[in-house]
Amino acid sequence: MTEAVPEEGSGNTALKVGNLGEPILLTDVNFAGISATAARADETVTVWTRMEITSDEALFHKLIANVAAAIENRAQAAGAYDRLERASTVLLVIKPDNSAELWIDRAAMTMSTTLKRPGPIKAGTVLFENDTVDITGIWFPRVDIGPADRILCIIREGWRFGLFFDFDRSEGQELSIEDAKRSIGRMVRKMRYADLYAALAHEPTFDSIVAAGWFPFLELMKGEFRSLLDAQEAGFELDDTEHALIEKFDAERLDRMFDRWMGRPHLKSREAILRPAIAAFGAKEPVTVIKIVLSEIEGVMSDAHYEANGIRTHKIPKLLEFMMTLAEQRAGGSDTLFFPVEFGQYLKNYTYAGFSPGDIGRAGSRHAVSHGAVASDLYTMPRALHALLTLDQLAFYT
Repeated sequence: MTEAVPEEGSGNTALKVGNLGEPILLTDVNFAGISATAARADETVTVWTRMEITSDEALFHKLIANVAAAIENRAQAAGAYDRLERASTVLLVIKPDNSAELWIDRAAMTMSTTLKRPGPIKAGTVLFENDTVDITGIWFPRVDIGPADRILCIIREGWRFGLFFDFDRSEGQELSIEDAKRSIGRMVRKMRYADLYAALAHEPTFDSIVAAGWFPFLELMKGEFRSLLDAQEAGFELDDTEHALIEKFDAERLDRMFDRWMGRPHLKSREAILRPAIAAFGAKEPVTVIKIVLSEIEGVMSDAHYEANGIRTHKIPKLLEFMMTLAEQRAGGSDTLFFPVEFGQYLKNYTYAGFSPGDIGRAGSRHAVSHGAVASDLYTMPRALHALLTLDQLAFYT
């Protein structure tokens, strides 16, 4: 929970962020880990000293009751009684002398995220969920946490819970604030988008949505892809859902997307080529959109590869592998909402699907379009939107 108060002083839009209360002060909190195996007296036991886990995993439910009971026991000894099961965020910070601070829904929180908006953002700008595309970290900026401390965090997201702890300070082991921040952010991301992760992990579902030309593009991340997935899983035709989605790409939204492209050098150099594609989509001219965009995607990937490696290549497998690596580096991992591995599969199986001259191809296939092997009635607005969103995804990666 966060309290933001404007700084005093005329015209100063900076914000002071403070906690919503004080922590419960505990003593003798000598937590060193959680046993991973059962053992009799004098037997060796395996101990977990660091973990991140969510309530979607069975192990969480075996651990959380004991963890909560141990914390509540120390709180009661300090004269406080709070049932942790009612809390949204629990943060326990254990100092080297085994004193501790227990923050229950009182510590200010910050979320590190990748923004969808193009251009710089001023301090104090109101951001909406649709302005963000990924969660890269969660932290507690107004809690004193140092490298010698041990920490435990229980955090709720919707109807799910996550548990993170890092207790090992033996032999000079220090707490990495950045690693902890990423771990808690990763837990929240996986809980918030658990249905999306599950759908992509289910091969038949993923294959069917890709075959229809769709992917959890970052531009569609907040709910719009979910509507497509719901229709696909229900066995409904996608026509109505696709039509409703296309109507949401009005002039204002297309301009925002184009501005984002112009912030990327490899797309900025193609401004005179790409601007007519945006105008054509607004005018509902899918042939122009598809012909332009599908022919430029390879060039964007090739330029990015050349900038990074100093070598020019037009070999599609090598370019796809490079883009997946670049996306992982930019997002900080392969399991982020950038979905670099899955996007590589999408490019391979849809945008660059195999094609032999003489075949009748799809309007989503770069090879079929470039060979003039697509029937005119297959150049549709959904296919045009696939092309725009594919290029837009590459804009986030580069």
